[in-house]
Amino acid sequence: MPIADTHKSGVLFVFAAGVLWSTVGLGIRIIEDAVVWQILLYRSISMSLFLYVVIRMRSGVSPFTQVRSIGFPSVIAGLSLVAAYSGGIYSIQNTSVANAMLLFATAPFMTAVLGWVVLRERVRVATWLAIAVAIGGIAIMVADKSGSVVLKGSLAALGSAFGFAVFTVALRWGRTGEMLPSVFLSGVFAIVVTFAICLFSGLPVTLNLHDGAISMGMGVFQVGAGLILYTLGSRSLPAAELALLSLAEVMLGPLWVWFFLGESASANTLTGGAVLLVAIAGNALSGKRRKPPPITLP
Repeated sequence: MPIADTHKSGVLFVFAAGVLWSTVGLGIRIIEDAVVWQILLYRSISMSLFLYVVIRMRSGVSPFTQVRSIGFPSVIAGLSLVAAYSGGIYSIQNTSVANAMLLFATAPFMTAVLGWVVLRERVRVATWLAIAVAIGGIAIMVADKSGSVVLKGSLAALGSAFGFAVFTVALRWGRTGEMLPSVFLSGVFAIVVTFAICLFSGLPVTLNLHDGAISMGMGVFQVGAGLILYTLGSRSLPAAELALLSLAEVMLGPLWVWFFLGESASANTLTGGAVLLVAIAGNALSGKRRKPPPITLP
């Protein structure tokens, strides 16, 4: 395939992944009774089954075999995603989708700092400036949420972003660009953890048909299919374009809940979010490297 066609396909795949990921807020909003642990249990079951089939079809090898070949970094990556998933669902249930999605978008900045601390990866001056601007945007977003449940939702969203940052750094530590086996492992971990939490906290492990179907649908279409498309598309795109295309998820997420459910965002969220988006776009446009720098273990 010509390079131009490969690039167009990459843009289409990554944008489509962002569209699928952007519907997570809408999916969680239309769930009637299930709480975070029940949603994550059912979503993880369907996601793990889906990814198991896809990985076997793509490689002919069991995902458990691939996880063993990656080793301990895969375990860290899987556990960090469980934390990211939990924080993500909790935040959307306790703050506006716009607020949660914008705070999720801080993950690349957290990844840069964590990579600098753990892997000794150099952080560009432009990225440090973008991080400073992003912190200002976050401060504006949470300024009117002190002492409320919404503040807990905002903190959970930042915790989710940190979980995704740990996941990314763990993949680099393991010297692998293959996300799917670690994501599959995260689903297995999440099934065990959420099932145990439901049992010990007295939550039923059975959901009504409506909530169960939506939760399992999110596992297949939002997480699983989104990751497949992102994996296919990211191979032909530079990091700067990937960062800019990821903004589709952030912008579309609040749009879906506004259009279908009439949910709006506060003035502080919109103002701080605009500052945050400028920081993300500015950092992406200033970055010309196509690949991350070589990893140096501490």
